[in-house]
Amino acid sequence: MPDAAREDLWSGLATAGGDAPLYLELANRVAGAIARGELRPGDALPPERSLAARTGLSRTTVRKAAEELASRGLVTSRLGSGTYVAPPISQPLARLSSFSADMLSRGRAPGVTWIERILRLPSTEEVVALALPVGATVASLLRIRRADGEPLAIERAVIPADILPDPLAVAGSLYAVLEASGQAPARALQLLRAGVATQAEAHLLGIAPGHPVMMTVRQGYLESGRPVEFTRSTYRGDRYDFVVEMRRAPAA
Repeated sequence: MPDAAREDLWSGLATAGGDAPLYLELANRVAGAIARGELRPGDALPPERSLAARTGLSRTTVRKAAEELASRGLVTSRLGSGTYVAPPISQPLARLSSFSADMLSRGRAPGVTWIERILRLPSTEEVVALALPVGATVASLLRIRRADGEPLAIERAVIPADILPDPLAVAGSLYAVLEASGQAPARALQLLRAGVATQAEAHLLGIAPGHPVMMTVRQGYLESGRPVEFTRSTYRGDRYDFVVEMRRAPAA
């Protein structure tokens, strides 16, 4: 990001005259720059005293803005060094694991906000995806997935009811519950597609409508080949990366 653009990013907040508290205006300005790629992972924010001088804000306001950004998982503080734009969370696509296990492996605390845990009749799409017989029911799990309290994804998992007869048994990791009954997916197919957040998705994820998101559809299978999972997820595009390891094919 050019120096002049950086100065524009920091300047003039004390006289901006917006409706939001000044600390929130500063936090939102930095969050927007991160989302647009103007501030990249590893970039340092100006020191508190310098940022206060550039924005015309008090150091208390600047400190509160940094705390707000940290609570969203957008920046990290290093003792004696400063505050830096946090790297996004990456998920290797070659490994089939749960969201909870991924977060724990990165030293993040997984969390969840439940929206729905019910038994219901499946949709036509779910009947086809899970190869369900006539009259079958499914466990439907709709939740917001969090890391250190920050909302990262909206996830709807659908499992045949004979595999998961009690959806309330899932408090954290769905895969842990399925593993305990010996019916966790052994393999899965996952489709990824870029999109933008709807009004409802933006509200749940704490982002602006139209913000970039990554949408995934996962179908999980037992070793026998039986479909046991149909999951649709919407991930924040600014906080979650999917990583694929690729190998060159041997020469013919």
